[in-house]
Amino acid sequence: MAESTSAPSSALSSRGKVAPVLAAGTPPSGPLAQGREFVWTNADFAKVQALIYQRAGISLHDGKHAMVYSRLSRRLRETGHGSFHDYLSWLETHDGPEWQEFINALTTNLTAFFREQHHFEILASHLRSKPAANWRLWCNAASTGEEPYSIVMTAFEALGSNASFKLTASDIDSRVLATAAEGVYRLDSLKGLSSERLQKFFLRGKGGNLGMVRAKPELRRAIEFMSVNLIRDDWPFKEPFDVVFCRNVMIYFDAPTQRRVLERIHRVLKPGGMLFVGHAENFSESRDLFTLRGKTVYERR
Repeated sequence: MAESTSAPSSALSSRGKVAPVLAAGTPPSGPLAQGREFVWTNADFAKVQALIYQRAGISLHDGKHAMVYSRLSRRLRETGHGSFHDYLSWLETHDGPEWQEFINALTTNLTAFFREQHHFEILASHLRSKPAANWRLWCNAASTGEEPYSIVMTAFEALGSNASFKLTASDIDSRVLATAAEGVYRLDSLKGLSSERLQKFFLRGKGGNLGMVRAKPELRRAIEFMSVNLIRDDWPFKEPFDVVFCRNVMIYFDAPTQRRVLERIHRVLKPGGMLFVGHAENFSESRDLFTLRGKTVYERR
């Protein structure tokens, strides 16, 4: 829901208190001036919108005040800045690791094993159509790993244990990518998996790790994890892919950014390659690049 850029609003701080959103130039007073909470202005939010769009292509709508305040206030405390204005001004003049922390704080990671099950059924059928092929796949929103591990499990089930395939799993958020590479999860997060899959693909923790599981080494060996920023034109791939999963990513981009990313995906996909997208994403306006082949599944033209 859009909100006015001039009317005061409010946002929740990470301490659970209400932090007022002040019009640009409004001087702090009372507890704000004593440093117990950060001043949060519409100008601060506009600056965050501009910076995250420049760096990650993410379009933050005006209803995200509370989320941005809550997540970025932690960065102010970590870096020792007393105001959003100071933090953002400092960020603009430094090209260091804090940019990655800024991006990490503002990216959303919602995922699950075998989310949108029909995609994995289509993928299995596609892989079985050429069982001897040397498959190359890319999952470009790996998050904490549930999606890439689901892809690899599907590939092993469709092609057999001696299958020839490699999955590249990428994300812009370095923290979730590290979690994905570890492949360690709470057992209750895998409740949708069959007992056969659990036994075949995961190791159960014991002792202090009871209630945890870890992806077996053969799953982790099949995946190459790397950081890739989709809006930058420096993708490190030298060979084209047969399959690309780009699910629930484009919803954070505006139309011009979506088009640029789709053009780049088109360049790294083989002719006839398959593109899997999220349930809320529709690219019918890019018919020159992709042809719809199923529910949120496209073929490269």
